[in-house]
Amino acid sequence: MTRPDKRKIDETRKIEAKAGIIPRADGSAMFKIGNTIAYAAVYGPRNLYPKFLQNPQKGILRCSYNMMPFSGSGDRVRPGSSRRSREISMVTEKALMPVLNLEEYPNAVIDIFIELPQTDAGTRCAGICAASIALADAGLVMKSMVSSIAVGLVNDEPVADLSKEEEDIEGTVDIPIAVLPRTGELTLLQLDGEIKKEDLQKAIEIGKKACLKINDIQKKTLKDKYKQVNKDV
Repeated sequence: MTRPDKRKIDETRKIEAKAGIIPRADGSAMFKIGNTIAYAAVYGPRNLYPKFLQNPQKGILRCSYNMMPFSGSGDRVRPGSSRRSREISMVTEKALMPVLNLEEYPNAVIDIFIELPQTDAGTRCAGICAASIALADAGLVMKSMVSSIAVGLVNDEPVADLSKEEEDIEGTVDIPIAVLPRTGELTLLQLDGEIKKEDLQKAIEIGKKACLKINDIQKKTLKDKYKQVNKDV
């Protein structure tokens, strides 16, 4: 199979990442894959108000996902909350919650704000990758990083990291996943379209391997940030 951008079936688009880029946030990161750019800022843990929302047993994780109005190459995105942004905010929370011990933060909230100034496929996955780096940058104890990629079926062939051009091909099946690299456990699996069981399994395996590479980039990003901090001290 020849992909539109000549990549191999298991090859991702070019990836860049940075940590600690928003000074007033407790933790922050940028994650770029292809032409999709996600910024994540973490605030907290901090006391949750109003108090009736507090949980004395454990803290709360809140995610806010937002595509900026002129982030895409198509129509202008309507500013403000939408059904899609609320849905992606919810799945992002669920993808990240397994790595946090929220029982350590009773009556508190951890807020994650994800903004996308530029989009070209794989936006929720880029947001999750950025948010995972930002949580670690905030100094929160995490059981693992979370790495995420969109795999899928393009022209009946399982591939990793769908591009916008591939998403637009008739019959393409889009499958965003999030993985805990240490265990291979999936914390996100969504499916848009119909796919055979064996093709789904192959796509997930390709995605898990891609997520291992992404995880290496996430860890290196954090190490590079703290190497620079130590130099500046």
